[in-house]
Amino acid sequence: MRLWTADEIAEATGGTASAAFEASGVTFDSREVGQGDLFLALKGEATDGHRYLDQAFAQGAAGALVSEPTPHPHVRVADTVLALDALGVAARGRMQGQVIGVTGSAGKTGTKEALFAALDRNAPGAAHRSVKSYNNHTGVPLSLARMPRTARYGVFEMGMNHAGELAALTRLVRPHVAIVTTIAPAHLGFFASEEAIADAKGEIFQGLEPGGAAIVPFDSPHRDRLIDAARPYAGKIVTFGLKEGADYRAVETMRTRTGATFVTARFGQRELSFTLSQPGAHWVSNAMAILAAVDAVGGDLELAGLALAELGGLAGRGARRMVPARGGEALLIDESYNANPASMRATLEVLALEKGRKLAVLGEMRELGVHSAAFHAELSGPIEAAGVDYAILVGEAMLPLAEALEGRVDFVHVPDAATALGRLDDMLQAGDAVLIKGSNGVRLGSVVAALAERAPA
Repeated sequence: MRLWTADEIAEATGGTASAAFEASGVTFDSREVGQGDLFLALKGEATDGHRYLDQAFAQGAAGALVSEPTPHPHVRVADTVLALDALGVAARGRMQGQVIGVTGSAGKTGTKEALFAALDRNAPGAAHRSVKSYNNHTGVPLSLARMPRTARYGVFEMGMNHAGELAALTRLVRPHVAIVTTIAPAHLGFFASEEAIADAKGEIFQGLEPGGAAIVPFDSPHRDRLIDAARPYAGKIVTFGLKEGADYRAVETMRTRTGATFVTARFGQRELSFTLSQPGAHWVSNAMAILAAVDAVGGDLELAGLALAELGGLAGRGARRMVPARGGEALLIDESYNANPASMRATLEVLALEKGRKLAVLGEMRELGVHSAAFHAELSGPIEAAGVDYAILVGEAMLPLAEALEGRVDFVHVPDAATALGRLDDMLQAGDAVLIKGSNGVRLGSVVAALAERAPA
């Protein structure tokens, strides 16, 4: 499918095309270049995409966006990073469908993926979303640039760790619906308080299209702050959550034999009952935000419910699989992509629901600043409440938690992911349930990958 022509790229970016070409995809990672892609030769602090032009065309690139001379078919601009923004703006400008933006301290990617599944059910093949966690100053415009002009729905995740970042991203995305999933002390090392984080997340509403909808977590202590942030920009403000008073509320939940959750949701005079494949109260809450967003864009909520029932686990964000263990198999819960105090508590509550011996491989939580020691120590309560039988604590910042757990829960404190894997190998038995979670920089994904490689296909 034609996504961009050379002339369209040149018009969007103010560049000059060397030759006619058509691109069916867009990427700035030379390792991901496929047949017919537009390769963006971005310059950064650590690398320069122009070094990989020959590799990109050897892999089938149709053209490139460059700021330096090259013999390959290209559009040349003064600055490829600014040109990527311009390409994203052009993609958003030609799209005639409806766009949803998602942010929050936790649950962004899962909510984005579930929304995409729900909207793809409504319009098969006509929904688009940002892939992976492409939610920053390069990932968002790239995701926009990849959006087909015929898309009926677009769902974009937006992240930040400094004030002002979301304001810029949301003005690129220009959502018709903007969601804040939750506010928690993620990136607190960059902010003076949790209230400041709420203010930064509330920037997402500044990009709302006229008459757009703001979707706010009712159960959050920062609810009113977020509503105040949305009021100047939103045509409609709705809330979601588990407590009475939320506009989209889960009024009844019941765990099924398979570990899924049967949910009855109420919104206005309507009710919807559906099965949510993902376990945990945090997923129930996010499901209410998903229903609110689908409703706001005029989607079919029953189809959304079917999508939520069939939603698979996301790698690094709740995916489940059986892995070999001494005497048989053990359940692996993969939450290895990232962690903050709120998401740690939520996933420990999920582990608590499992049968058998409960193991937790927990990596340190980063970017918490001067509050780091306190937040790590405070995890001792949720670990004990979850009935964790043995914890493997990974990283230097876990020392306060190790001290808090002394005499309460069996644990070992190790320096890195490789050592954690060795410890886990020594003790993993048939029937165990093991949760693996930590900040991405701890690289606990390598532990997950090592266990998964041993499992039969």
